[in-house]
Amino acid sequence: MSTTLPAGLAQLIVPFASLFSRQVFQSVQVLLAGAILATGKRTVTSVLRIMGLSQERHFQTCHRVLNRAAWSSLAASRILLQQVVRIQLQFRIFHARRLTRQAAA
Repeated sequence: MSTTLPAGLAQLIVPFASLFSRQVFQSVQVLLAGAILATGKRTVTSVLRIMGLSQERHFQTCHRVLNRAAWSSLAASRILLQQVVRIQLQFRIFHARRLTRQAAA
């Protein structure tokens, strides 16, 4: 099960790779992208459907990511916080530069 993610989304997800084995991380990427795109309930089935993988023969692999794969939600939350802070800083720097340019004009 593999799908190609848009570069922007892949860039946000890559820091979480260290939490999972390589094979599990492929399923994590599919689940995360599908959860972002899905409307309504974000079940594994609806996520796979929105990702075009409803006929996937090994769909149970995605279920295992949630109930059997060993990963730390604390470590994931730490990475998520770092990502949010990094993006917030980039946003503030961008706007500070824009305001500086506007003030100079």
